[in-house]
Amino acid sequence: MAETERPAVGGLGDDGDGHWPGIDSRFRLVLVAAQRSKQLQRGARPRIGVDPLRRRSTSIALEEVKQGLVPFINNTKDPAPEDGESLVPPLGAATAGV
Repeated sequence: MAETERPAVGGLGDDGDGHWPGIDSRFRLVLVAAQRSKQLQRGARPRIGVDPLRRRSTSIALEEVKQGLVPFINNTKDPAPEDGESLVPPLGAATAGV
């Protein structure tokens, strides 16, 4: 692939440093920025100094996420099993009472 045909480093408005606080995937970036953009469209105040009449809510949301100004919780991780317990029941356990 020629040098001019290579995609931009990082993509999604990344300036090459790859630093997005708390963002572990592009999918999460889209989810967080989309939610923040909806908040801005519904009247939330921007957390960065911008002229809302000249910038779109999506651009403002992405910049806020990049600066780490949008708190969010990553609740997609499964809880760890406690004391050797398995999250999957052993085979035959579902029919043991029948």
